[in-house]
Amino acid sequence: MGQTLAEKILSAKSDTQAKAGHIVVAKVDLVFVQDSTGPLTVRQFKETGLPVHNPKRTILFIDHSAPSPQKELSNDHIFLRKFSEETGVVLSEVGEGVCHQIDAEQWANPGDVIVGADSHTVTAGALGAFATGMGSTDIAAAMALGKTWLRVPESFKVLVTQRFPKGVYSKDLILHLIGKIGADGATYKALEFTGDTIDSMSMSSRLTIANMAVEAGAKVGLFPSDSMTLNYLREQGRGEKYISLQPDTDAVYEETFKIDASKLEPTVSKPHTVDNTALASELKGVKIDQVFIGTCTNGRLEDIAVAAGILKGKKRHKNTRLVVAPASKKVYLDAMAKGYIAALVEAGAAVVPPGCAACLGVHMGVLGDGEACLSTANRNFKGRMGNPEAFIYLASPATAAATAIRGEITDPREYIK
Repeated sequence: MGQTLAEKILSAKSDTQAKAGHIVVAKVDLVFVQDSTGPLTVRQFKETGLPVHNPKRTILFIDHSAPSPQKELSNDHIFLRKFSEETGVVLSEVGEGVCHQIDAEQWANPGDVIVGADSHTVTAGALGAFATGMGSTDIAAAMALGKTWLRVPESFKVLVTQRFPKGVYSKDLILHLIGKIGADGATYKALEFTGDTIDSMSMSSRLTIANMAVEAGAKVGLFPSDSMTLNYLREQGRGEKYISLQPDTDAVYEETFKIDASKLEPTVSKPHTVDNTALASELKGVKIDQVFIGTCTNGRLEDIAVAAGILKGKKRHKNTRLVVAPASKKVYLDAMAKGYIAALVEAGAAVVPPGCAACLGVHMGVLGDGEACLSTANRNFKGRMGNPEAFIYLASPATAAATAIRGEITDPREYIK
């Protein structure tokens, strides 16, 4: 009997014949924390009295509150910096960018097992890595031991065929899927994406989908490692890390979901759950006070290019703020070199440093009472952007850009030639 991607990776890392439902102890290739989860993880790690198993593959990211907006968070940053100096673990400083984006740019490889103290660690599944978020105690143990225990998840196959229509992107696909199966519809499953749409999909688009797998409750969101993966790794300077990784043709899936990409339309998640979806065209007239473009979901160069293409030569609505946060320093520099940042600033955007920015509601775009924000992020529960009296809609960078111009939720196809 064949194996799914999840089973193949965990078999290789546990030296067993892993099947869905088995408990395995797997070698870990990369461990990381960020500045909101890191201090607790480090304190728990110190209680073990053990050394860091692999400092060169253990990373502390300062990205969630970067630059720090208050002294308590600044002290947390000092704590992480000192731990890096003491142990030699890698430190990613203020302004480098979001952990999940840097993971993709610099660290994640096909076949890796990656654990992070952040639920969106699943993003690296786009590169064929079994990447998943865990609590601080489990991450502290992985830091010390270089391995972790996992229950091998059952897998759902998501078969996507045909080409996207104009104005439709991978964000619309994943929002459509979550709306279809529900925010808990894939709890502790592996979502494995396949089909001709996936085969031709850019790495940036794959990262968007993998990032949001956890919003359906999934343990991982996995893509095959193919020619697109190889090209991406070569671009990042680590082509030698490539291995081909495909599920077996006779792999057993618990369920299969089929999506015809040609029939999708720009999609929006309405407050206050990600699976509360509607078409952008159905929400025309909903006033938006702030548009936020960025995050580990849609802050990559491809996303900024789409937004800049729509906003170039236009202005944001006078009553709608526009905040843009590149996902990494590399994205920021590339976007500047290509003129995208200039186009966005001329349209009225406030461009903030690479990092999580407004996404988690600490700074750089906290909403006021009764305000509505359309964001390219991945979560919209009450209080996510710093105020439980506010309302968050989720959408693609194209829908976000069109909305910034109109000041109300807008189908981006109105602006795409």
